Amino acid sequence: MIMSNATIKKQQKQGDNDARIAQDIGALSSSGNERLLLTTSDADVDDDDQLIREQQQLAATMMNFGNEAARQPNNKLRTVIGICILLAVAGMLYLGYFCPDHVCALSSRDRSAEKESTARFIGPSDPLLPHNNMLGLPSNSLESEKNNVVPVHPVFKLQSLQGNLGYDSIFLNDSFQFDINANDVMVFLHIQKTGGTSFGKHLVRDLDLQRPCSCQRRRKRCFCFRPNKNENWLFSRYSTGWKCGLHADWTELINCVDSELNKIEGDNKRRYFYITIIRHPVARYLSEFKHVQRGATWRGARHWCGGTEAKIPQCYSGPNWKGVTLEEFMACPNNLANNRQTRMLADLSLVGCYNNSSLSKTDRDRLMLASAKRNLKYMPFFMLTEYQKVGQYSFEETFGMRFAVAFEQHNTTLSAATMEKLSKEQLDAIEKLNKLDIELYEYATTLAFQRFRHLRDRDPYFIKRFQHLGELPSRQSITEFNWDSVIEDTTDID
Repeated sequence: MIMSNATIKKQQKQGDNDARIAQDIGALSSSGNERLLLTTSDADVDDDDQLIREQQQLAATMMNFGNEAARQPNNKLRTVIGICILLAVAGMLYLGYFCPDHVCALSSRDRSAEKESTARFIGPSDPLLPHNNMLGLPSNSLESEKNNVVPVHPVFKLQSLQGNLGYDSIFLNDSFQFDINANDVMVFLHIQKTGGTSFGKHLVRDLDLQRPCSCQRRRKRCFCFRPNKNENWLFSRYSTGWKCGLHADWTELINCVDSELNKIEGDNKRRYFYITIIRHPVARYLSEFKHVQRGATWRGARHWCGGTEAKIPQCYSGPNWKGVTLEEFMACPNNLANNRQTRMLADLSLVGCYNNSSLSKTDRDRLMLASAKRNLKYMPFFMLTEYQKVGQYSFEETFGMRFAVAFEQHNTTLSAATMEKLSKEQLDAIEKLNKLDIELYEYATTLAFQRFRHLRDRDPYFIKRFQHLGELPSRQSITEFNWDSVIEDTTDID
């Protein structure tokens, strides 16, 4: 049979069309998408209209397939992004709550610095020091340097301190500085008998500032305002007064400072920098004993915790405990002198505040010590009473401020004289009563000198700076009058 040219062209076109449809069906089948059940025969293509309809149907099918294929990468991309977000959140939760301090707290930069620092000890033989005993260190200081991180009780959670900046915030950021012109506030946590009175006076009278603190003769406080506005940059006994209670502890300050400043200055967003002083526990305990023996009571202390003021039984029946013996002082079970530094640096809400029955003594001690260590580590600066020059240098380098006088080291104190007269039994008893403070002090000593070395090693002018602390070429003294004749410490506010 002889076919016309039109018929031949039509069949060729149909053959090409059949091949394309077969390829499309195979591609769709292999991709796992919806299969297209298309059939063709010679009878279906008798005219051009049928061919056009099939081509239109194929074009629509391929368009649907293209849209479906285009949607698949978007779905996969969203799935990948979701998985990444979940992993990131899980990682942050792990780092924030479960990862040990010694693993996660330091960046690689600080770890390398820590490794270097633990290999060298600051002391009379340190080659970087211009002469022996310049630091005032005993020859056996820091004989061993350990991290001393105690296991944290499972219920312990470090409180998030919104608006407060700590050590890592400062030293992991090379461009960071304490901004006295903005909204930064330094908060001094003053623990009794640690040398805080002298340090507090240094803060308000001896700093070389653009706008020095203004101290009034008839008042026991100074105005420590920012250079450009009448807002406080220092929250302390001698600047704002005991706004949060007499010798307010960490638990009281952290829940009080911001609201008190808001009362004075109005609502404002501030950054807080907590600082404190730590003293050897036995010396501090004996100093408090001698102070109480002379009549000190600290009656104004509130012991605020958990929204209420704690009622703590007194160790004496009269107006004070004047004339108390050391044995009587140690025998009182409610004596707050015991482990005072640990208690005042810890978050007491973690241990039921002053309710000793909420936890066993072992669990309470572990939680309180772990909390005190973490809060101390979080502070951008603290100093040791026994190392005044180290403390002065560390403060100046941390906050970018300079004192116009050199701190003095007073090694001859009433507590030192009392300690020489102690029997071994008495000394052992004091150490047992203050075992938490002793462990805290060991931890603080290691941490303080790690930070000191970090500051020293990055200071190209360290030797000259350290030799001339308190010497400012432009000013001989910041004090405008005899401070000690104006402010006399009483037994209630020391």
